[in-house]
Amino acid sequence: MTPDDFSTVNRRLKKEYHSKKAPIVDLIKVKTQDPFCILVATILSARTKDETTSVVCGRLFKVVKKPHDFDAFTVKQLEKLIHPIGFFRTKAKHLKELPAVLDREFGGVIPDTIDGLCQLPGVGRKTANLVVAMAFDKPAICVDVHVHRICNRLGLLKTKTPLETEMKLREILPKRYWKTWNSYLVSYGQTLCTPTGPHCSTCVIPEFCPRLGVKRSR
Repeated sequence: MTPDDFSTVNRRLKKEYHSKKAPIVDLIKVKTQDPFCILVATILSARTKDETTSVVCGRLFKVVKKPHDFDAFTVKQLEKLIHPIGFFRTKAKHLKELPAVLDREFGGVIPDTIDGLCQLPGVGRKTANLVVAMAFDKPAICVDVHVHRICNRLGLLKTKTPLETEMKLREILPKRYWKTWNSYLVSYGQTLCTPTGPHCSTCVIPEFCPRLGVKRSR
């Protein structure tokens, strides 16, 4: 795959995405359109299967609807509330700290920039990019393990870390694809282009994958 192939690859991945169940953060966006809920769901979803995140978010958002609702819970109570989310103890601590940091640094408002979001507890560049794109509808490239793996598997990039992948995509990926690139590749990476045992026989972009050795046709 080369940058010249973005249009075709994006079109096919978009079609495939809409034929499958959307990743959990996309679903939270559709249901709430609330930057706070999208932020919390994104924090919880890290290193966790969507099925688990969905159940936990459904339980959590019944009692937590705004940042200061976390004040009513101890860290131990939050741990119980979000278990079995991956790294639930660390995430519970971050959620407990979130209202105070928001008040101190941003007047209680969820920031809409990557740099601002990265000042919040439990938020790194991956989470920040996803929140910027999903919650604020601004161009951002969220690179998780799926995006990093698939971009390298396709031969589009030769990078060693998700951060390197993000920086390279910022150089070569047209901005019109930035907001949806993560959603399409995450969905594809979860269902077809999996880390091990990828379902190559049903790949929708075989001619762009060196792994398959399919003759390119345009």
